Amino acid sequence: MITGEALILAASALGAGIAVVAGIGPGIGQGYAAGKGAEGVGRQPEAQGDILRTMLLGAAVAETTGIYALVVALILLFANPLIAMYTAM
Repeated sequence: MITGEALILAASALGAGIAVVAGIGPGIGQGYAAGKGAEGVGRQPEAQGDILRTMLLGAAVAETTGIYALVVALILLFANPLIAMYTAM
């Protein structure tokens, strides 16, 4: 028989895995942005500073999604508040 705590742990592990998959999106987006940035510098070398600045800002914004997903996965695996709520009942 499956206990409530085991069910919470299993669902948390599954949720953490799904959250880590969310890191794929920022990786694809940053690669696309870097490619387009290199393309833009190749077309207009004199605008390299502006292109690089805009590309880095976009990469930083895209990376926050991956960092949030990692934080959610770590909380689910190591500091799960649902376990504490279940054992307090």
